[in-house]
Amino acid sequence: MVIIRNEKFRHFLKKSIPVIGFPAFVLIGSTALNGKYHLAISFLGAIVALLLFVTDFERKTTGTRRIVIVSVMTAMCFVGRLIPVLKPITAMIILTAIYLGSESGFLVGALSAVLSNFYFGQGPWTIFQMLAWGMIGYIAGMFAEPLRQNRILLLTYGAVAGIAYSFIMDVWTVLWYNKGMDWGLYRSALVTAIPYTVSYALSGIIFLGLLVKPFGEKLGRIKIKYGV
Repeated sequence: MVIIRNEKFRHFLKKSIPVIGFPAFVLIGSTALNGKYHLAISFLGAIVALLLFVTDFERKTTGTRRIVIVSVMTAMCFVGRLIPVLKPITAMIILTAIYLGSESGFLVGALSAVLSNFYFGQGPWTIFQMLAWGMIGYIAGMFAEPLRQNRILLLTYGAVAGIAYSFIMDVWTVLWYNKGMDWGLYRSALVTAIPYTVSYALSGIIFLGLLVKPFGEKLGRIKIKYGV
């Protein structure tokens, strides 16, 4: 894997890709191409997510270990999506981020969407799922310390993350149905999606409550032992 050695360039990529580059990429891919070539758009999105991960790939040994851990967490997110109704994927992404960093959280979130959709079905919605789960992980990593220290804050973030995921996916619903953004239609989509939004929020709360201790302890030990 290519290592980006220029510190200023790495810093620029780390800040710009999640908050500017990836959302702009999603917007262009979903509107300018009118939903066509969605598989290519999803793969390009995965490459962008990997580029963000590369920005923190500094030491060969540490970087290799991070790749292994991130791969395992991505695989577990894949399996988590197979669980009906309440799914642990958002909780796993958040836990990855708060113990392994924003870049790892973003990558696990984005890759979990595109890879699991080979089973659930690829489509123009995939890139929105990549954005939603990726940003949930990235933001969790930014507030890693308070989220690790305060269980109530962590569970609250899990609920908010589930709601945010639903809101982002409702943007795709409106764009797909209307071929453009319509705020009245978006409000209707939010109301229609309330049962799903509630299930996403509950999933975040329940699985974070169940997994934070066992997963947190293991990821914390791995982080200390291997310096990732």
